[in-house]
Order: sequence, then structure tokens, then C-alpha cells
Amino acid sequence: MPVETELKLELHPDDLPRLLEHALLRAQPAHRERLFNTYFDTSTLALRAQRMAVRERRVGRRTLLTVKTAGTSVGGLSRRGEWEAVCRPGQFDFAALVDDEALAPQLTQVAWQLVPVFRTDFTRRSWTVRHGEAVVELALDQGFITTGTAGGGPRQRILELELELKSGPVDALFDLAHTLALGPTGQAANGLRLLPAQRSKAERGYALFSGERLQPVKASPIALEVDMHPVLAFRAVALDCLAHLQANERGVWPPGPDGHLPEPEFLHQCRVALRRLRTALRVFRGHLPRRFVAHWSSEWRLVARVLGGARDWDVFVTERLADWNVASGDGAGPPADFLAHVHALRLDAGRRAADVLGGSAHALRLLAFTRAVFALGAVDPGPSRRPLAAWARGAVRERHLALAKAARVARRAGPEGRHALRIVLKKLRYAQELLASVLPSKEVARSTAMLTDAQALLGHLNDLSTAQALLAALPPRLAGAWVQRWQEALAEELRLELPKLPAMERALERTERRCGDR
Repeated sequence: MPVETELKLELHPDDLPRLLEHALLRAQPAHRERLFNTYFDTSTLALRAQRMAVRERRVGRRTLLTVKTAGTSVGGLSRRGEWEAVCRPGQFDFAALVDDEALAPQLTQVAWQLVPVFRTDFTRRSWTVRHGEAVVELALDQGFITTGTAGGGPRQRILELELELKSGPVDALFDLAHTLALGPTGQAANGLRLLPAQRSKAERGYALFSGERLQPVKASPIALEVDMHPVLAFRAVALDCLAHLQANERGVWPPGPDGHLPEPEFLHQCRVALRRLRTALRVFRGHLPRRFVAHWSSEWRLVARVLGGARDWDVFVTERLADWNVASGDGAGPPADFLAHVHALRLDAGRRAADVLGGSAHALRLLAFTRAVFALGAVDPGPSRRPLAAWARGAVRERHLALAKAARVARRAGPEGRHALRIVLKKLRYAQELLASVLPSKEVARSTAMLTDAQALLGHLNDLSTAQALLAALPPRLAGAWVQRWQEALAEELRLELPKLPAMERALERTERRCGDR
């Protein structure tokens, strides 16, 4: 089966002129052609359900029939089976095209049910370049995805750069992408917003056809094998966390001129993805290069810090402020100048978060991290001292012991101790989630239930403390009677919640016996 290996990148429209000025692209004239593509499926979208695509492509007077199978895609790098040959329009001769003995009959059975679902119409400029030991085809696609008839229907812009590996090592794709993302000057400060694409044109077309709106994506379970080497396990975990992050980044866009903000859950899920990724770096650090762990822990911590500031204001406005309006019974609500100031601060924090996730520095960060993670898997990791399952039990038990110690300290240390306890608890919970597939399921379930309850209480207390801090930082002109009443209400809510802590902390002190100790 022919396998296509390519790196897909999305380009910001404003950066197109600078990409075309790059010396690599100016060194030879581009081959230019107009491509009209029609994607087919059954009325029930049976091919989509199997993550397959059947496409007719018209190039000049020729028509090409293409079949693409489900593959893997992470960090913009995709590998999937592909068959393509000249055909007569509307003639689906899968038996002649596909050499897979199981797939060809399956497609032949549904051939009579195939109908047009969506179309892509774009201009492709392509270059073939030699990069080190590799030969790579660069394809810059610019046009639209459409549904319905030619005269109407929704459409989406296409502006993508695809790097298809013709020969040589996969690492060359990332190196070439990084070179292009630096822009014509070769300076990171003047880089291009060339971000790894998580969705193919087919996936975007199906979503457009179905009228699917962009939705926040939660983390999915990670399937590890009990005898997997920890280095390869980290690779699987890190790439999954990266996919989770990128699936939600698109929903964190800059506030519009009207002050409209994106759905807060996108930002929240980006933060969860980063927490899981940073936890993975800590959990697997004993099996990873020291410089790798130090560098990427620092990089992702800086991103998380910016997103955290935006999330604080999201929670303050959408949860704490709303709760206070209801609890106070004050029909008039907060003063207008207070609302204007808070809204401006939230807009500013949201804009910084969107800039971090949508900027050229983040594009370079994603490419560099994905390349570094794949490089870990490209080197023979050598024999592991223990099977992954045994190592995972030890790693989780170590964090249970750390949680028990933090709980003992928290009983004496007040708010600072509670904050430290909350952080340790999150690290343990995420570690258990990442390694759950190789840990005893019943023990993980019991431990997770206890940790979830404790995290809910500590998270609520943290939200109250954060709200107090944000109110205390307001300019004196806004600290009127309404704000003072709210501060008093927050202090009272904290006073009522604090008695719940001792029992929870005692339970956490016994946590070392919960999981990973057998």
C-alpha cells in the first residue's frame, strides 16, 4: 500500500507575501495549476465514519480518482494510505485502483451509493526541493472549500502549505518547515504564523457540510502498552497532549472590535492540555535527556502563565461575578465603571492569550517540540530496567507520598499550604490519568474519585482567594461600598468552607495506600 507522509501547515493570510519572498521558494519558478476536487460519500457518511476519503480531482482535461485511508495525524504530520490513478468522471473502479484485498471489495459494495458531498477549488503552487538528504515537494494551496451548488452554500478559506516527503528522513520535513517559518530574514522575531494543521481538507469539508460548529475538545484516554519502554510511552503521551492543545487553540481568538470574547472552555482546555504535558515531562524526566526536560518545561510554563491570567478573569466574570449578583439580590448589579474596568482587564488578558497561541513564536515552538519528541522515538531507547506497568506504579506511588506530605504541611500552613497542596494534588491526578491504561483500574478509580472531590474543594477555595486578590488590586476609585460588600461575602464563604478541610487533609494523608503500592 502506498503511504503518504506529509506535514500540513496553516498560514496566516497576512504572512503570504513574506513566505513567497523566502529564498527557498524564489530559487526556482513554481509549478502552478488549478485543482477542482469533489469528495464523495454515502448519504449516511459511511466513509467519514471510517476516516476515509474518496475524491475526484480535475486537473486540466484529466480526472484523477483518489482513495485515502485512516492514518495518524499529530503536530501537523500525517501518515496515511493513498491510491490515485486517472479515471473517467463518475466511474469508481476501486477494484483496479486499490490493491488492498479487504478494502477494494468494501469500497466496491458502496460505489453505487456515492454522491458529491463537498468540493474544494484552489490554486496550487508547488516546488520540489532537496533539503539535506531528503527530497520534499512543497505545495501552497490557496482557495476555498464549498458545499451545495456552485451558486451558493457555505464556504471556508484554504491557505495551506503541505510538505510531502518524497525520499529521505521524516525529520527533514520539520527542519524544512522550521526554516520556512523563520521567514525570509531567517530571524525568529520576524517569523511567520505557520501553524501545524490538525485537520485535513476532507475533515474540514465534512464539518462544513454537516454544519458543525467548532467545539471545545476534552482530553481522551491514552492507550499505553504494559511492556512499552518509558521513552516511547512519553512520546505517545506528549503527542496526545499536543493534539489536545491544538484542537482547542483555534477557539482562543482575539476579542473582536465589539469586545466579543470566545467561549471560555477553549482556553480552559488549552490549560488542561498544558498541565498534562508538563506533568508528563515531570513523570518521565528520569528517562529523558536533562536538557530536553529543562528547556521544554520552561517553554510550556511561560505559555501556561499567560493563559492562567486570562483564565482567572474568565472565572471571575462568568462564575464569581454572576454568583454574587444572584446571591446579593441587588437588582441594580455592579456599578458601570466597575464593569467597564473589569471587562477591559478581561479583554486585555484574553488578547494576550490569543497572541501567544496564534503568534509566530508559538508556531516555531510547536514545530520544534514536535520534532524533538519524534527524535526521541527515532533513537533506540535501549532496554528498560522495568516494564512500563511496574515503573508506572512506582511513579504514581511517589506522587501519593508527596501528596500525603503536602496534606500534613497544609494543616499548619494556611492559604499558602492549601495552594501548594492543590498543585501537588493536580500533579498526581494528571499523572494517574496519563498512566491509567497500565495501572490497576479499580485502584485508579477509587483514587481518582477521592482526588476529584478534594480538587473540587481546593479549587473552589482557590477561586474565592483569587477573586479576593483581583478585587484588592482594583483602583481605589472603584473600591466602593458594592465591592466592599462583595469582599465581605467572599470572606464569609471562605469561613464556611474552611471547616471541610481537616477531614479532607486527613484523608489525603492516607493517600499513599490508595494506588500503586502493590
